[in-house]
Amino acid sequence: MALCFEPRRLLALACLASVYAYAPLAQAVPSFAEVQQGFRSSETRVLSREGELLQRVRTDATVRRGDWVALADVSPALRTAMVLSEDRRFYEHSGVDWAAVTAAAWGNLWNQRTRGASTISMQLAGLLDDDWRRSNSGRSVVQKAGQTVAAQVLDRRWSKTQILEAYLNLVPFRGEMVGIDALSRSLFDKAPHGLDDREAAVAAALVRAPNARPQQVGQRACGVLKDMRRDTSVDCDAVIFFTELALKKRAFEASEGIAPHFSRIALREQRQAKEPAAKRTQAVASFRTTLSAPLQRFAVDTLRQHLQELRASNVQDGAVLVLDNASGQVLAWVGSSGVLSQAQEVDAVLAPRQPGSTLKPFLYGQAIAEHKLTAASLIEDSPARIPTASGLYIPQNYDRSFKGWVSVRTALGASLNVPAVRTLVMVGVDDFFDQLNHLGMPMRESGSYFGYSLALGSPEIPLLQLTNAYRALANGGRYSEVVYSPNGKPQFRQALDAGAAFVVGDMLADNNARVRTFGTSSVLGTRSWAAVKTGTSKDMRDNWAIGWSDRYTVGVWVGNASGDAMHSVSGTSGAAPVWASLMGFLHQGQPSRAPQPPAGVQTRWVEFGDAPASQPGAGYALEARRQEWFLPGTEQAVFALDARSTGVDSLPAPRSANEAVQTARILAPANGTIVAVDPDIPPDRQRLQFVADTPSARWQMDGKEVARGARWAWLPWPGRHQVELVSASGEVLDSIRLEVRGAGVKQSKR
Repeated sequence: MALCFEPRRLLALACLASVYAYAPLAQAVPSFAEVQQGFRSSETRVLSREGELLQRVRTDATVRRGDWVALADVSPALRTAMVLSEDRRFYEHSGVDWAAVTAAAWGNLWNQRTRGASTISMQLAGLLDDDWRRSNSGRSVVQKAGQTVAAQVLDRRWSKTQILEAYLNLVPFRGEMVGIDALSRSLFDKAPHGLDDREAAVAAALVRAPNARPQQVGQRACGVLKDMRRDTSVDCDAVIFFTELALKKRAFEASEGIAPHFSRIALREQRQAKEPAAKRTQAVASFRTTLSAPLQRFAVDTLRQHLQELRASNVQDGAVLVLDNASGQVLAWVGSSGVLSQAQEVDAVLAPRQPGSTLKPFLYGQAIAEHKLTAASLIEDSPARIPTASGLYIPQNYDRSFKGWVSVRTALGASLNVPAVRTLVMVGVDDFFDQLNHLGMPMRESGSYFGYSLALGSPEIPLLQLTNAYRALANGGRYSEVVYSPNGKPQFRQALDAGAAFVVGDMLADNNARVRTFGTSSVLGTRSWAAVKTGTSKDMRDNWAIGWSDRYTVGVWVGNASGDAMHSVSGTSGAAPVWASLMGFLHQGQPSRAPQPPAGVQTRWVEFGDAPASQPGAGYALEARRQEWFLPGTEQAVFALDARSTGVDSLPAPRSANEAVQTARILAPANGTIVAVDPDIPPDRQRLQFVADTPSARWQMDGKEVARGARWAWLPWPGRHQVELVSASGEVLDSIRLEVRGAGVKQSKR
């Protein structure tokens, strides 16, 4: 055979023998379909429930391959460049270019430098067999002989189109890059069909010398470009400069798409789901998840648009989670705001943050389940001084004012803090802590660590666990883990009484119950039925809106991954608009319907007694007559106060005006009170209530008269202050000291 042409007959015989030795091996050359099916990208394609591409995630760190590219999707310039550079007679020979082999043999005989004789078919044969791949020392004569036979077999069994297509997808280009898709996206940031003649020349030059210096690659690319254009006047300096810039690029991101954080979780779950442990490291070309691509895109766009509007309020980050109530499947997962964030890799769906008032529904639900309260029960919203091991705990309300006696429905809907703390005293800190754990919100510390602040959301809980706990309320108190696979099945357990969960949902869906704090035109009021709760952590670091409809549970968080405080962001201006938009999108074609009550839960008309004299609206009913839901055995028709109920802790009996001048006292707040400015409050409503036992009181703060009357609402300002109650003659009748901590609250402009 011509390949074995040598002046020495012995070597020729050895070559001929090697050809026959490799003949059986050549019969094992794979088909084109087998090679294509065996191709594995270094990226795994994470698909939506609809089959759309959500994310490409690199899962093979040893090599960088893109997708298999059909020859029709490769630019004509690249096909031309590759043939001119590697195998000019590619379409003429039958796998081996015997003319080139003969020329190479003569060149070796006379020590002349000639063009290599290896064809594209021969190179492909080497790529298909590890034993034939080129090593640092080159191939042996025997390996070349076997490669020659395999190339001819390939040419007989495969079409030229198939050979060139497979070659372009399997050939190494530079470093870890293998195949034209990885090269095109890495160096030129475009698909292979878009490569121009200059880019194609660089690609062809890299095949011959993948690890050469950029200048050498550029010089060779210039030669290829001259052949392609049939123009010797090509500016080689410009080509070299272009090549050097291209070789510095790495535009092919390790992960790209609209669900980067979810994809990491889904990949982990997919690997763990494989039964044989040995298979967990094998690459998977693609797999389908539970995420909805249209919903995910809408969630990403809505969150980013809203955060753009909040940039002036020092808000960078956010997260969104949407769960299917029945199946527990994750329908949308937005872990960060992307380019708006300085911590894009942080998955805020999994990051522990303080939930603020979003824990209150579970607290009231437990109290209702234990028959300690009903939705119509009256609970006192007045200054509370609760002794603890570290001193007095004095909770404040959303708007720095006290409403007096209110129903549980109003207390939850208006997000009143003091009634929540009183409810926790009633339920017990440890019991509520256990209830939160049972709802899938484990905490590292004990209940006693948080104390009564547990009612106001002092622990740190991720959005994933918090949203899934709300999903338990949507499912009648039944809890199950979230599901990432379309084939996953939820395993439910009863975590809260079904009747209590229903009553809590009814209260959170009541727009009238929110009026006292959020007004009549709150963004929380949706077109169809939905239950929702907002919350903000201390120092305004986190803002939440979490709620559910008949089919979906949606959780939204906004804040800063760095922990920086937001500026003037309330429960309805932070996360709530995103939540409302998502609920509107989810139910644009099918309105949500209110759930049916569980067996035994019934309604009854209830009436409320008159407000006490110490409360605004004295002499009138505390709340309007209405129908209310009750658990079996807790029904009651009238809710009224006895004669001893005053609305302020330890409030003494009223005195005459003359007596009050002599014995006037400051009833609230207590001496030594420390007030932390609550971030979950509209700035223009953050007022601290001062109460005296005489209507003729004169108030002084830090030596200056500031108000007159039995009640005075003050806008807190950081610092230590002395408050005095003085007579008309200036005599100090009573005084207290207090401290305000946190950022100052400025009156909003009207």
